[in-house]
Amino acid sequence: MRAVLSRKKLAFHGKSDYLHQIMWPADCGEVFHLYMRRSHATDVKEISMRYAMAAAKPGGSDVIRKIALGDIAPGAGEVLIRHEAIGINFLDIYIRNGLYPWPVETDHVLGSEGAGIIEAIGDGVTGFSIGDRVGYTLANGAYATHRVIDAGYVVKLPDNVSSELAASIMLKGLTVAYLIHDSFKVEAGHTVLFHAAAGGVGLIAGQWLNALGATVIGTAGGADKCALAKANGYHHVIDYKSADFEAEVMKLTDGKGVDVTYDSVGNDTMARSLTSTRRHGTIIAFGQSSGPYLDFKITDLAKGSYKLSRPTLFHFAGERDWLEANAAKLFTAVTDGTVKISINQKFALEDVAKAHDALTGRATTGCTILTV
Repeated sequence: MRAVLSRKKLAFHGKSDYLHQIMWPADCGEVFHLYMRRSHATDVKEISMRYAMAAAKPGGSDVIRKIALGDIAPGAGEVLIRHEAIGINFLDIYIRNGLYPWPVETDHVLGSEGAGIIEAIGDGVTGFSIGDRVGYTLANGAYATHRVIDAGYVVKLPDNVSSELAASIMLKGLTVAYLIHDSFKVEAGHTVLFHAAAGGVGLIAGQWLNALGATVIGTAGGADKCALAKANGYHHVIDYKSADFEAEVMKLTDGKGVDVTYDSVGNDTMARSLTSTRRHGTIIAFGQSSGPYLDFKITDLAKGSYKLSRPTLFHFAGERDWLEANAAKLFTAVTDGTVKISINQKFALEDVAKAHDALTGRATTGCTILTV
């Protein structure tokens, strides 16, 4: 899953404008263009304070730097959002590292979920007003005080969902929604293995899967993370640092394996994820925090007549009906107590490099956000 943001200077009605081109992963087959046009705002001081945190080139966290945004305004079908909070995800790090190709040489603005206030509305936009509190998930462009975005990816926030809460769940919560409802429909009685159980996605998944009546097995690294996962819906948590999770899963399932395995770790776990899954079972691969699958071959599926899927959130979130319905489910789940969200780390937007280091160093639990 990847998306990248390019910036090209254009001539637009005699003014200097910029074309921000968001290119989705190759398997999405979609290209979006966001025109961030210069407006005629009069508050020069406020405009001068607008900035983004961009990667100068692919690399480590040290490539991230502050750049000025200037005066931007929405085009047709778009809204301008002033961010109040921004989510941090491994997707951002994959893109920063250059795991996915960049179509630009420098100043790539990362970040895939955020929440804030609508400050301007482009022509043709209906259903939104200036001052609305909104949230979204869309690959790249979120590490900024302000952003222009296609209104089709934006949803209004209920009064009881804060911007910080929304920024921590739009990508992660909707990821869980498509994983457990669409990629594999989990029902009462199913047994599930979920890797990275103490992460932002994992903690939401454990609670939601438990509420569906599934038996939920998780993996996490270290006693503290295992305890956290156990407190968030998991019936069994395996410490992968001290135990062979495949052997433990087979013990817990009387040698049968689980009905479905959710694997966002990648190279370190995929081979054993297959063999931890029952015959004719399903493996959902939705990330690769340990690196790409170096040893996996399609013929490996024949070992258990497994079904393997590699879904992408934005194939779901790009469909307006799905987005509205599942955002509503998510907001209900986090406000009625079905899913409790732990925002365990907060960093200022300008400190995003430190946030990246904490995430890659496996020093975080739950959700991490940037405040603006």
